[in-house]
Amino acid sequence: MESISQDEEHYVRMSLLLTGIAPRAVRKCFDNEFAPASLDVSLNKEYNKLRDMQKKRRINQSQWNLLFPRHPDVPDSKTFDVTLMITLLRNLTSMNPPVNGFDSLPYAAETTQSADLARIKHYRNYLSHTDNGKLDDTFFNTAWTDITGAIERIGGRPMKQECDQLKTKFLDQTNQEIIRGIKRSNDEIKDIKKSFKRMKRSHTIMRREMKIIKASQQDPVPPNVRAKIKETLKAWKDTDDKMFIETRAAQQYKCCVEIAVLVENCTAVKKITVVDINTVKICEVVSIYTVVAKG
Repeated sequence: MESISQDEEHYVRMSLLLTGIAPRAVRKCFDNEFAPASLDVSLNKEYNKLRDMQKKRRINQSQWNLLFPRHPDVPDSKTFDVTLMITLLRNLTSMNPPVNGFDSLPYAAETTQSADLARIKHYRNYLSHTDNGKLDDTFFNTAWTDITGAIERIGGRPMKQECDQLKTKFLDQTNQEIIRGIKRSNDEIKDIKKSFKRMKRSHTIMRREMKIIKASQQDPVPPNVRAKIKETLKAWKDTDDKMFIETRAAQQYKCCVEIAVLVENCTAVKKITVVDINTVKICEVVSIYTVVAKG
């Protein structure tokens, strides 16, 4: 069986760290703020605030179901992932945020509880967006030191010892199968992303075409006929406009004249024999761009 590379091994170890040990450290911090025995009471007190967070999409539906399960079930922090626990800690407690907030990697000198939570959250998000299932030596060693330091501060020395063991322990066949499964999943994700982009482009094109169709349906005159009419009107106007004098009588004439729009089968236009610039002016006033006759 083909062995995995060093960079792939780094990825497996980091995955086990962030999905196995780190969540337990965050949960210890969470349970200190929200006593497990009265977690349901604590959440019910904050119901309105949590509902507002859900409306703003800071909490999704699956997370909401964990917070407020159907009776007779009660919420249990053991079912909460890192993201949900940190979201509740940052919004429902008096914990001061790191200098750059919870959504950025804190400075190395920041070792507060909130900074350590942000640190774990940052690397967890980074790993979830790593498509190739590999981590180079430099990044792995830096991130490992950063994460395990945070785990020790908020989870205690025994958890740090677990981290040290995980860094050097032999990865058996099961662990190697994990990385192969991750690689297959990443390939599938890439294909899905490509398909989504193609669908998005097709959707954009379809919407554009639908707008054109909708606009054409709102206009009862076929486009080719309207273009011909506009061209004819422009020719008349260019020829006769200089000779037209707009008097009060002409203005009244524009408003009162009976306009006959002659369109046959929506494909051809017949022209009455006597048409002058007055008629063109009338068309402009009433926004009719067809061949018309004076009343």
